[in-house]
Amino acid sequence: MVAASKDGKGCFMSRDYEREGGTTLLLGLDTDGTNRLVLLNANWSIKPGDKLKLDFRLSGSSYPAHLAVGISSDGKQGFVTSFGAKFPSYFAASRILQVSRGDVPVERLDLDGADAAVAELTSCVADKRGKPAAATSGKPRSEDIPRDPFASPPDDKDSKGERTRIRGGR
Repeated sequence: MVAASKDGKGCFMSRDYEREGGTTLLLGLDTDGTNRLVLLNANWSIKPGDKLKLDFRLSGSSYPAHLAVGISSDGKQGFVTSFGAKFPSYFAASRILQVSRGDVPVERLDLDGADAAVAELTSCVADKRGKPAAATSGKPRSEDIPRDPFASPPDDKDSKGERTRIRGGR
């Protein structure tokens, strides 16, 4: 499932795995290109704010001793972490996600269909990038204020066609 995030700054995909404790996988992608991976399970004892190093392995890449932070959501505990900008494409191309804490396996997840889900996630984020921010109040803007005053450079030439220099600064 792919959905827009509540803050409107991106989208996330989620997938539930039927296993003891019900593992939930979420991959979020924001309009600024940042991403986050969340894994949750009702049986895990990790506490919100706990910091730990986990090893992540995809079919074609690995992230040893990667920092993750404990979280809690919907009665489940787990962790959140983020990766570099190329992670979503590596995730999409992978068939499996393996997470371990040293020699202790944390989870092994089948990523069948991840390529289509990441494509949908990327499309959702692209739609978010294309939409201007919603107005924060019901009051209309003054007619002399453009919707995007930074869309084109202001005409900073005086009536003689010469550039105007701003005084007072260095």
